[in-house]
This record gives sequence, C-alpha cells and structure tokens, in this order.
Amino acid sequence: MTVRAARLHKHGEPLKIETVELPEPREGEVLVDLAFAGVNPIDRYTAEGSVAPDGPLPRTLGFEAAGVLDGRSVVVHGEGLGTARDGVWAQAAVVPREAVTDVPDGVDLREAAAIGVVGVTAWNVVHDVGQVGGDDRVLVLGASGGVGCAIVSLAHATGATVWGQTSSAEKTRVIEEQGADGVIVTGPAQLSEALGDFEPTVVLDALGGGFVDPVVEALAVRGRLVVLGTSAGPEVTFNLRQLYRKRISLLGYGGTALTREERREGTQRALEALARRELKLPIQDRLALEQVNEAFERLAARTVRGKLLLDLDGP
Repeated sequence: MTVRAARLHKHGEPLKIETVELPEPREGEVLVDLAFAGVNPIDRYTAEGSVAPDGPLPRTLGFEAAGVLDGRSVVVHGEGLGTARDGVWAQAAVVPREAVTDVPDGVDLREAAAIGVVGVTAWNVVHDVGQVGGDDRVLVLGASGGVGCAIVSLAHATGATVWGQTSSAEKTRVIEEQGADGVIVTGPAQLSEALGDFEPTVVLDALGGGFVDPVVEALAVRGRLVVLGTSAGPEVTFNLRQLYRKRISLLGYGGTALTREERREGTQRALEALARRELKLPIQDRLALEQVNEAFERLAARTVRGKLLLDLDGP
C-alpha cells in the first residue's frame, strides 16, 4: 500500500511530501486509515533536531492523529511514533496496537486528533499533577495556546475560578470562550500589577522565563506551581525565600516521561472529558498535508490560537 506522507530528510530543512510504501503490519501492529493529525510545538522541535535527534532518517513525522481501524474511530499516538519510528502525518500508518485508543461516541475525529498531546497534557496537569478542585483560584499562563485553551476548559469544569494570561489582546476571546472568569493581557514585567488582588492557589505555567518570579510572589500560602513548558525561556530566577516560607509546591510535568499505562489512562480520561464537553479543543485551522511547513512557521511566529490540524484525507 502506498500513501502520501510528510517526511523529514535532514534536521532544520523543510519536510517533503512524498509517496511511500507501507510495510506489512508485524505482530502487535495494525494498519490505521488516518483522517486528521495534530500539529504541535514538539513536532517542530523534532524537525529541527532538538527532540529525538538520533531518530531514523528519512522518516514520517507526527505524534498524534485520528482515523479508522476495522470500522471504529480511533486515536493514535505514543509508542515512539514520529521519533523512534515513522509517525502519523500520512494517509495511513502501520502503528503499534498499544498506540491505538477507541474514540467514544459523539466525539468528532477532528477533536480526537488533538487529544494525544494537548488533551492528555491538559488532563494530567489539571487533575493528576495540579489536583485542581472547586475551591481553587487558578492562573493559566499561555492560556491562548492549544494546551492552554484545553487547560482553561478543564479547570473551569472543576468549578474553580480560572484566569487566563496572554500577551495579545487579540487572543482574549478564545480564552473567554473556554470558560475563563478573567483574562489578563500582560508580559512578565507587568504580571503582578495585572493580577491585582487575585491570589492564585494554583498556577499552571507553560511559559517559564521571567514569569516565574512574579508568580511565586503572587501565589497563596501552600499554593502549587505546575510547570509544563518554557516558551518564554528555561532559565529562571526567583526568590527562594518566598517559595519555602509560603510552603509552595513546585511541580513539573513532561509528557515524554509518562509510562505506557499513564499515557493510555490519560488518553482515555481526556476522551471521556471531551465527550462530556468538559474538555474543549478549539481548532483554529485545518491545513492540507502540503501545508505542514506553513504550520511550523505559524507555530514559530506564535500566531496560533488553539490548535492546528492537518487534513490527511486529501488527494
């Protein structure tokens, strides 16, 4: 079987759309017809070589997708897809059976395609690591991105009071539509002033950099700071005395450290939340497979509000 796929030949160079021959599934593998795939920052980092630099070349990229297996709607992600082996930016793919999860009734394949990275991250950050509850006051940094939007919706569904941060006034609407009680448009230098009297008990941080110091200062006693990304920079300086005197918990989340069981559990829980409409995954745009490099450019320019998808069903 031949399919069109987005292939990485050399790190740092644009992906090429090529026709490739799929191998026959081996024991423990299945052939999935794919419809939509998510585009994530980690995909761009993989293309650049900062993630999985030793992966085989050339290879098909793509960490997550949704499609059909034996007449059932399924999500496909994990098990080294896109890093240690060919990924899912193709019309079909041979994947490990352990990478496949059934999609509940009522869930659209387009939304399901964004579950593997964004949905699982949001579910684990809110419920497992952050343990957000109805009495919490939550601040989501980077709330207009794909993961940030999903986090806002899940935190809101717990009954917590949720504020979202963005650096662009143009992105406030999408955060409000996810259920945020308040939106602040600010960079790190003005964060304390923008928060005013709002004293978060939980901060879910995808930015890092200069945001960490004012966040530690703003957090309530026994607050939790959950770090899930460093879009604003990995090197930080903050007042350690504030951390220990207020008994703040500093917690980290990295999806690549999940065990198979944790990944599968997170996928199932996120899909169930999506079916209940507690998890919202706003899709900003759907691009043709040939536009994959444009998708990378948009991610790098930080103009994305929500999620970008690739339509894998095209001619």
